[in-house]
Amino acid sequence: MSTEAEPKLRETTVTWGDPAIGLKQLPHLDGFDFLQKIADGEIPGAPIGAHIGMEFTEVERGKVTFTCHPDESHYNPIGVVHGGLVCTLLDSVLGCAAHSLLPAGMGYTSIDINVSYLRPVTADSGPLVATGRVTKPGRRVTFAEGEVVDAAGKTVATATSSLLVFPLESA
Repeated sequence: MSTEAEPKLRETTVTWGDPAIGLKQLPHLDGFDFLQKIADGEIPGAPIGAHIGMEFTEVERGKVTFTCHPDESHYNPIGVVHGGLVCTLLDSVLGCAAHSLLPAGMGYTSIDINVSYLRPVTADSGPLVATGRVTKPGRRVTFAEGEVVDAAGKTVATATSSLLVFPLESA
């Protein structure tokens, strides 16, 4: 007979919109208009957002803000939110900030991302707010920076990224 209590299993359900809906409109909209339609709920957001509890808060040209609600399902083995969630959040806001300046028919992908983790995040950290800003737009490479703050307004991570700009094949 084991003296340890049986682990309590938990589960979460992930529901997302069909990404094909947005992909059909992508070649015909500039980056800002495309992202604004996602923020307004006219186009489904990226499925990854549903997996990590991430949503648009604000879209401007060259700047975006997302909110993320971490929970225990995002924990690593030592009981804090996995750094990959914070990195994904930063990669998303930096990429979308770059996308917000692109003309119709253009896309982007991360070349690199450099993340500095400044403090641990738990489910009690409250909603995280991530902001990404373009620091130097370009026709081939765009540069961006951003940060994530917790509910107390403390910065939990910062990042910089360079993003490759390219024509979309479907355009």
